[in-house]
Amino acid sequence: MGVLILGAGGHAQVVADILFLMQKTNANVNPIGYLDDNPTLVGKCLMGLPVLGEIARLSDIPHDGVVVAIGCNATRQRLFEAWKAEGECFIVARHPSAIVAPDVQIGPGSVICAGVVINPVSVIGANVILNTGCTVDHHNCIGDHVHIAPGVHLGGAVRVGDGALIGIGAVVIPQRLVGAGCTIGAGSVVTKNIPAQSTAVGVPARVVRRAGPRAPEVEGEA
Repeated sequence: MGVLILGAGGHAQVVADILFLMQKTNANVNPIGYLDDNPTLVGKCLMGLPVLGEIARLSDIPHDGVVVAIGCNATRQRLFEAWKAEGECFIVARHPSAIVAPDVQIGPGSVICAGVVINPVSVIGANVILNTGCTVDHHNCIGDHVHIAPGVHLGGAVRVGDGALIGIGAVVIPQRLVGAGCTIGAGSVVTKNIPAQSTAVGVPARVVRRAGPRAPEVEGEA
């Protein structure tokens, strides 16, 4: 399966490394190259793969699957939805060192980086980044286009809404909700539900910007 990577920045090069490692484990994956709208990158070779042109060229280059490898959630979502409407096939890039329970559901286009742990009965949406060394405990529900940054730990039965960003090293205690479009600051500890479209920081995490309705409280521990 020939795979094109949309984006050629740092995250895209991590994705390239994952695809090469998948290939070494006999997965049916053959990375072809990158597409990126930065003209200074076109023609360069990064991680052993060429930057073949702008993203608009996707339809012109023979391929079987695509990964949108851009860290910004909004940009990644826009490209995913646009090319999904064109019938593109999005593959899951899963690092061989990731530990994923057999019943976990992972949506198309998601990236599971090195050292990730996903425990049973969890559901990972489409076009999600589970970044290096993060842990997703049992019965989690992660929405589409989410980025769980390196070193994040999610307790049991955590819900994360579409398009949320949970910053590096943050912790979410069990049975809490991080609403759609939220940003959780690096190193924060989420002990209460965070409303949609809010930014929360600190230990415990406190909302410093709120744009959405108040999230319902969820009592108890997983």
